[in-house]
Amino acid sequence: MLPEILDLSSVRAAYAQGLTPLELVEEVIVRCERADDPAIFITRTPDDELRNAARELVARAPQPNSLPLWGIPFAVKDNIDVAGLPTTAACPAYEYRPEADATLIARLKAAGALVIGKTNLDQFATGLNGTRSPYGAPRSVFDKAYVSGGSSSGSAVAVASGLATFALGTDTAGSGRVPASFNNLVGIKPTPGLVPNTGVIPACRSVDVVTVFAGTVGDGIAVRKVMEGYDAGDPFSREAEPCTLPASGLRIGVLDGAEREFYGNKAYEALYDAAIERAKSLGATIVPFDYAPFHEAAELLYNGPWVAERLAAVKGFIATNADDFDPTVRTIIEGARSYDAVAAFEGRYKLESLRQKTKVEWNKVDVLMLPTSPTTYTVEDMLADPIAKNGHFGRYTNFVNLFGYAAIAIPAGFDAAGHLPFGVTLIGPAFADEALAWFADRMHRDVAAGMGKDRLAALPEASRVVEPDDGMIPIMVVGAHLTGMPLNHELTGPGGRLVRICRTSKDYRLFVLPGTTPPKPGLIREPDYEGAGLEVEVWALPPDAFGRFVANIPAPLGIGKVTLDDGSSVSGFLCEAYAIAGAQEITALGGWRSYIRSLSV
Repeated sequence: MLPEILDLSSVRAAYAQGLTPLELVEEVIVRCERADDPAIFITRTPDDELRNAARELVARAPQPNSLPLWGIPFAVKDNIDVAGLPTTAACPAYEYRPEADATLIARLKAAGALVIGKTNLDQFATGLNGTRSPYGAPRSVFDKAYVSGGSSSGSAVAVASGLATFALGTDTAGSGRVPASFNNLVGIKPTPGLVPNTGVIPACRSVDVVTVFAGTVGDGIAVRKVMEGYDAGDPFSREAEPCTLPASGLRIGVLDGAEREFYGNKAYEALYDAAIERAKSLGATIVPFDYAPFHEAAELLYNGPWVAERLAAVKGFIATNADDFDPTVRTIIEGARSYDAVAAFEGRYKLESLRQKTKVEWNKVDVLMLPTSPTTYTVEDMLADPIAKNGHFGRYTNFVNLFGYAAIAIPAGFDAAGHLPFGVTLIGPAFADEALAWFADRMHRDVAAGMGKDRLAALPEASRVVEPDDGMIPIMVVGAHLTGMPLNHELTGPGGRLVRICRTSKDYRLFVLPGTTPPKPGLIREPDYEGAGLEVEVWALPPDAFGRFVANIPAPLGIGKVTLDDGSSVSGFLCEAYAIAGAQEITALGGWRSYIRSLSV
């Protein structure tokens, strides 16, 4: 008996107990025929072809679960080529029948996965709502009056309805994340270039990303790993350069002040606040940050020269078939004619200027956690105001690919009436794809929102993402080893990594040790002292470097356990009490950096 929502572990368990791929295919066919949303698919794989694919899989790999995705049914957004099935990009006049699979489809098929059909989308992947298609508008699996999100609308609904174990979308402005939020799914949005786009109709070729919709983070990551890898056929394909994140004390940037915009949706705002508290309870350090430069970048995607990339993708077709376009899509794409080469360069300059501003915020945090969408709308409301309301959905998604970040969208609960789902997205630096997964999985499991339309489904243990152990050892520094200080090279030289900037607990005092070159501080703990805490940095060192570093620390300094203001403890610099006799106390300045600045005043 298969569960309502298909997931990798449940399907694999069924195969291990004797279910055959052909039997599973028969179940999928029945589910598709009974689906209550007629707009999910543009083209389903013909039943007999799907049955033949199952038989061919068994002939090729007879042992159950002997391939990474053996017998796993999946759906494909209809701007990605599948050999033998038409590609339409939700425009019937554009239809063609590819002879070859897109690179990533070939990789998934080689891993044993079975294509069940091509799914609906906002035409030419232009939109975040799912209503811009002549094949109909897929709806939220929780309320048919509401949009499904787009542009990867049919893909999200296929998974959330239990028709496919996973589905592929594409994401330029948020199309692989917003539909996940509106349908209680995980949306895996890889770093641009990690998954090849060969055989994918572009929207904005320089920033497009193929995404995965799945019931759990673990499932989505498993699929992404099969798809990823350099492909010379894609000019924007890149070799991965994995980025690590702290295994503990993750600093999460959250919205604060004027940049918190939910367009009157108080329920979603409350759910965002609850997600922040949940992250804090799981050990994260919550850091309000300035979203303004990210917001400015987000505006460039539709209100800047990047819209010209959409025209570049279809310029030949729109020249002869303009009347075949959805009216809203045509308005957006033809709006690109107002931009010239000068505007394109000016837009690039502005983006790079904004990138510099965002670096200030990234120095404060390890990842960002934003609402996937600040609100949702009914289909009727969306059709009445299609451009402005669609823009609301992209407020916190549009910038991500422009800056080349990785992201994972996760469910974050339901509104007070238990009616509509809400989601948040964890966003990390380029190639933090793997590093984001463990905390995203913890957040998803902690909210207990289920998977897709089954909000009571338990997330399988088999898909749990294990917290990474990078083997690095944390150490707290307080003086000359701080970032930018004379001895910081002793940390960076052997491969040290800044984990976070934080403060000690209130019962620490700081002194200037006399006769030290360069000047060094002495940190001592005084249990009855009530201060404001002292600014320090936590770094991480490789084990061998940590040993060498500690061995070279001169007396009266040493390493001991230091308590931080969040109650956690870490190994760090402490001073023997005798050494501060007659020393200048600088506790009131709040830290060594402030003391050094005071010397130049």
